[in-house]
Amino acid sequence: MAGGKETPRQKMIGMMYLVLTAMLALNVSSAILLKFQFIDDSLTTVNTKTKSDNGGIVSGIKSTVDESGNRPADVRVVENATAVRTKTSEIIAYMDGLREQLVKEAGGKNEETGGYNNPENNERVNMLMIGGPGKGGKAYELEKKLNEYAAFLRQYNENAPAKLAMSGKEDPRVQGNKEQKKKDFAEINFAETPIVAALATIAHMESEVLKYESETLSKLAQKVGADIIKFEKIFAMASAESKTVAAGTKYKAEMFLAASSDAVTPTMSVDGRPIKVQAGKGQIEFTASAGNYDAEGNAKKQWTGQVRFRQPSGRDTVFTVKQEYVVAKPVMQIQSAAINSLYFNCGNELNIQVPALGATYDPSFSASGATVVKGAKKGFVTIIPNGRTVKLNVSSGGNLIGSQEFTVKTVPRPQIAVLANGRQVDPVRGMAAPGPRILQVNAVPDESFKNLLPKEARYRVTNYTVYLVRGNRPVDQVPGNGPSVNITSLASKARPGDRIAIEVKEVRRMNYRDQQETVPSNGMSMTFALN
Repeated sequence: MAGGKETPRQKMIGMMYLVLTAMLALNVSSAILLKFQFIDDSLTTVNTKTKSDNGGIVSGIKSTVDESGNRPADVRVVENATAVRTKTSEIIAYMDGLREQLVKEAGGKNEETGGYNNPENNERVNMLMIGGPGKGGKAYELEKKLNEYAAFLRQYNENAPAKLAMSGKEDPRVQGNKEQKKKDFAEINFAETPIVAALATIAHMESEVLKYESETLSKLAQKVGADIIKFEKIFAMASAESKTVAAGTKYKAEMFLAASSDAVTPTMSVDGRPIKVQAGKGQIEFTASAGNYDAEGNAKKQWTGQVRFRQPSGRDTVFTVKQEYVVAKPVMQIQSAAINSLYFNCGNELNIQVPALGATYDPSFSASGATVVKGAKKGFVTIIPNGRTVKLNVSSGGNLIGSQEFTVKTVPRPQIAVLANGRQVDPVRGMAAPGPRILQVNAVPDESFKNLLPKEARYRVTNYTVYLVRGNRPVDQVPGNGPSVNITSLASKARPGDRIAIEVKEVRRMNYRDQQETVPSNGMSMTFALN
């Protein structure tokens, strides 16, 4: 006979019974017989205390029902508890009657020693509890009564066992023993058992009965006043439409009483996520996410909360709370030389700050139409466009703050500048024949582009040809692949009226990552006359 969760007292009783069972396997001596008596006395004392406690539970149920006005549902609980107490008293009285017969068979107690006169007589136990060859002893009647009692309890307590008296093949304590599992209930508990051991066995059975009675009565007690919740804490609360009110507008709020009960432990959630509950109040805290902002930069949102608690009757009750709130669009401050447009395939550096978030600002960036490189400082980011438009998304702590769209410009083509003797050649005025011996050919970036993105405006002419032209045909030519080229061979052949023509075939630009790209060079040429 075993149950679910046990009290320390019940665990002690179980331990005593284990000791009793172990001692039965030993040769029975007078010392062991005396210990059986000690166990029986201890169990009997505990059982007496449990009877009193269980009676107190029934009295408590009756008192609570009286205070609640004897409502019909509660009166039925009293009737059920009384029935349990009556049924328990009947079977305990029956087992006490068996104890009296066993004591009588033992020759009663010895007034001088305090023990029994004939404690070891197992034959008398066999005859009384098991019976003769056809059996039919008192143990079989006890088995029936115990199992009827278990079935009775299960209508009030689903945790009560299906059986309190089990045969060897049903009892988990002996299922592993080939000999013992063949025995029936009477044989397992009383065969070849000294009288004092039989008394201790019955005392243990009584303790099991009282344990399940206690558990059943406790369950019935929980049903008393099941639909009444008593609130010990009552307090005032207020809820305002808004904590921020502009001058000249009305402030609106509601004030009301709220209450909580120590007997009720609610669980709460917001939008399906559980939240912490302190002193009966749910602590709601979440990061407001961006939404569909209106023209004034506000987004209306709503959260839905649930408060769930279990009433003493075991029935769950759920309250739903809905609350609207407004998310104001944070102002993003984007600092850049070119705020509304970016340059294609260039490292456009931006500094994006959201002052409203203060120290909690933890930015991350993503974009469509561009590659994003997060900077070393908070809010700094480099955008490298690869499409015609760029949409930059700014988040903080994983929550979207807002987006900004940019147009994308192509990088303006550089101009060709030719220097001779350290001075820039004027293509209109030309130079005196036979012309310079050294030319320097440079690609000069657009001034505004250079001012905006100086790291992107680094050009170099890497392939060009210098021609000496007379009339409509070239006389000679010199190739160049760096900033300077020696054209002495052309100067030796030059005459007044000739022309020097520079045809640029390749220009390269170095970007902020120190990577080179080829710039279209068609149309990049220059001609000047030799006077």
